[in-house]
Amino acid sequence: MEDELLKQAETNPVLRQYLEELSKGTTTLPKFYKNLTIKELAVIRKEAARDPDSCNFIYTAGSGFIHIDAKINKYNSIEKKLTQVEKIKLQAIKWGILSRASNVDAKESYEEKERLLNKLFDRIVKVGNPDDDENFLRKSPMARLIGAGDKVTVAKDEYELFRYFVNRDIIGFGTIQPLILDQYIEDIHLVGTTSVRVSHKAFQYALETNIKFDDDASLNEFFVSMSERMGRPVSASKPIVDGILPDGSRINMIYSNEISARGSSFTIRKFSAEPISPIQLIKWGTFSPELGAYLWLCLENKVNIMICGETASGKTSTLNGVLTFVDHRGKIYSVEDTPEVKPPQRSWQRCVTRESGPEEARVTMFDLLRAALRSRPDYIVIGEIRGEEARVAFQCMQTGIPVIATFHASTSTKFIQRMTGQPVNIPLSFIDNVNVIIFQSAVNVNGLVLRRVTHVEEFVGYNRDQGGILTRVVFKWDANKDKHIFRGLNNSHILENKIAVEHGYAEKKDIYNDLRTRQRIIERMVELDITSYRDVVKVFNDYYEKGPSSLPFSY
Repeated sequence: MEDELLKQAETNPVLRQYLEELSKGTTTLPKFYKNLTIKELAVIRKEAARDPDSCNFIYTAGSGFIHIDAKINKYNSIEKKLTQVEKIKLQAIKWGILSRASNVDAKESYEEKERLLNKLFDRIVKVGNPDDDENFLRKSPMARLIGAGDKVTVAKDEYELFRYFVNRDIIGFGTIQPLILDQYIEDIHLVGTTSVRVSHKAFQYALETNIKFDDDASLNEFFVSMSERMGRPVSASKPIVDGILPDGSRINMIYSNEISARGSSFTIRKFSAEPISPIQLIKWGTFSPELGAYLWLCLENKVNIMICGETASGKTSTLNGVLTFVDHRGKIYSVEDTPEVKPPQRSWQRCVTRESGPEEARVTMFDLLRAALRSRPDYIVIGEIRGEEARVAFQCMQTGIPVIATFHASTSTKFIQRMTGQPVNIPLSFIDNVNVIIFQSAVNVNGLVLRRVTHVEEFVGYNRDQGGILTRVVFKWDANKDKHIFRGLNNSHILENKIAVEHGYAEKKDIYNDLRTRQRIIERMVELDITSYRDVVKVFNDYYEKGPSSLPFSY
C-alpha cells in the first residue's frame, strides 16, 4: 500500500508536498486505498470500533485525495492551498468570466455549463511569463481586474490549477467540493467560519476537517450562490431555507448572525445520486431477505405502509429502495417538500410544494394530495408526513389509493399519539387504514452505528370495545444476534386476511409459499451480488413484464 501511495505522489505534486509535510512528524505512512470499496470500508469500521487510533489512511475521492487520522480526529482534504497572489488572480479570472457570461445564453446541464466555462476560461487566461508576486501586488485593485480585451497571464503549471478552482467555485460546490464528492460522508456540518465537521461512514463520531471559509463575507456568498441555484434564495427576510443541492443532497441553511449567533450555518445530509437498492440494504443488514420478500408481497399488492423512525435513521433510503418492489408498469404520484423520492417506475409524477411567493401562489402538500385523488395513481408516495396533509393521505387510503410514506415515530403507540394529536388530528378509528408500519433506527452494533429495521407491525383493526387499535408484530430485530426474526409466520394478518383473500387462495396459508419463492429470488440476488440500483431495477422490470422465467438466474 505504501508503494502505491508513493507512486501516486510521483505524478501528483500536491499529494507529494502533503506527504513531505506529514513525514516531518512521523515515520509511518498512512495506508492507501486507490478505490476504497464497501468491503474495505467494513474492515476499517471494525478497526475503528476496536482501536480508533489505528485508523490512519488515505483514499481517493473525486479527483483528489482524503486523509483520515482517527487518533487526532482529523479529516484532511489534500487540496492545493492558494497563496494570497493566487487568490487575487483567481478572483480576476472569475470576474472576467462572469462579466462575459452575461452575454451568453444560459445552459441547463452541468456538461453544457462546463463546456461554456472552459471556453470562457481560454478566452481570459493565457500561458506565459506572469509578473512576479511583488509587481502583481503593486497594482491597484482596479488594475488587477481585466477588461474586454485583456488576459491574465499564468505560468504553465498554474493553468490547470486555476481551471480547477474556477470550475469548482462557479458550477461546483466551492470550498466544500471535496466533501460533496466523497461518497463515504453522510453529513456535513458548519457553524460560522469554524472548521467544517463531517460524519463519516467508518466512524460513529464527527471528524474535524481542514476545510473552512476565510471570513463571513465568503461564507455568506456561498449561502446566496447555493440557495439561488436551488431556486430557494436565502435572505435577511427569509433566513432559514431547506433545499436539495444539484447532487441530490439535502441542505438546511440558517443565514445571518442575527438568527445564528455564531455565524451563518448549514447542515448537509448526503444522498446518493442513484438510490440504494433493496438488495444492497439487505447486504448491509438493514433488513433480511425474508423481510424483503414480505415487503415485496405487500407493495406488489398495494398495501398502505408507513416507514417510521428518528431523524437520520435511514427512512428515505429504505423508502427509495423498497419502491423497486412496486409493479413497474404502474403510475406513481410523489408529494414532497424537498425532492428526495426516486421511484423506478416509468410513469412517475413528481410534485413538490411551493412555499415562496404571495399567499395565493403557494402550493402545500395538502393541495398536492387533493390533486392526487383526481390523478388516479397506483401508489401515492409522501416524502414525509408532518401535519394536516395526513388527513388527505388517509382519505386516499379510504378511497382505495395505496399510500407509502415516512413519519417521525419510534413505536406504534407514539405513532398513534402523534397521528391523533395536534396538528394531524386523525380520528383513532381511522388509524387502521394503515396496514403495515416499519420502524427503523440508527443502532449500535459491536461499537458501530448502523441502520436497522428494528420491528415491523401490522394494524389488525380498530377495537370499539377496547377503544384502541389492535396491532401484531410480524418482524423483530434481535440485537444480540443482529438478526431479523419472522414472528408472523402462519400468523400474518396482512398476508392471510388481506392479500391471500384478495387473490382467492383456497388455503390462506399458501401465501407463505409465495413468500418463500420471493425470499429465494432475493437471496440469489444477494449471492450473485446483484446490488447496483440499475441492475436490480432491470431484474424487477423483467419480472413484472415477462414473468419469473425471465430472471437471469435459477432459484
